[in-house]
Amino acid sequence: MNKKNLVVGIDFSRSSHNAMRHAISIAMKTGAEVHLVWVKTPGVVNNVTEDGGDNYLQKVQTNLEEWKNECKMEAPEADINAVILEGKVHVEILKYAANLPNPIIVMGTHGTSGFEEGYIGNNANRLIKDSKVPILIMRENIEIKRDLHNIYAPIDLSFETLQKMRYATYLGKCFAAKVTIAGIYYPNNADTRHIINVQMRHASDMCEDKNVRHEMVPLTVQKDYVQTLLNHAHELDANLIVIMREESETDFSSSSNMAEILCTSKMPLLIIPNVTAVGLGR
Repeated sequence: MNKKNLVVGIDFSRSSHNAMRHAISIAMKTGAEVHLVWVKTPGVVNNVTEDGGDNYLQKVQTNLEEWKNECKMEAPEADINAVILEGKVHVEILKYAANLPNPIIVMGTHGTSGFEEGYIGNNANRLIKDSKVPILIMRENIEIKRDLHNIYAPIDLSFETLQKMRYATYLGKCFAAKVTIAGIYYPNNADTRHIINVQMRHASDMCEDKNVRHEMVPLTVQKDYVQTLLNHAHELDANLIVIMREESETDFSSSSNMAEILCTSKMPLLIIPNVTAVGLGR
């Protein structure tokens, strides 16, 4: 993969600060350029006291510069940009990312129960739904080691499931992390096990091709699909889960599954769009 651009949605909350710190960790390992993006939405105050006109924007610029300086202190070699846009948050962030090569959007979510109808929560939902680029998402209360050591990649029955391995192996290589290839036996029958075993071998070959440490771990799921996966990732001490945003009911694509994992995951999620569906090239 070529050099990445990390687009971090900022609203000066703890949630977006957490997202920024994770982005910096990735930039330090990958050489990615970081873009701190704040969007002025007409009629909406985004955690900045709006006292009108130039004073308001001056405060935003001052805050952005402070956050940029914090990034430079931790990663002095990284390229850091501070950007102010205006419009609908998810629309402007997606437009900005679309004009960069190899972008990944990084967003935080407010609250302990997942996506709430706030600045980040509501817009993160829209970003996930509409994005044609990967999104790294994390809840506000996640306190997890930012230096990746175990990347959890669930492999299911969907045709697109192996697309996530492109990103799992990339990050595994950059961080010298292990990639756990979790073959999901769901539903648990002979046909499923055969297909998943074949997919796991393909995923293993992708890791071997990039010289990435990895382990194949089959997981039988009887019920509570999402919670079984999350518990498994937690038991294996993973600190990133890479999933597909799909339309098939066999993965996290169903609205109920996606909502559940976003609301309950105790670790960051890297959500990959289906490149076939959105027309992205490899």
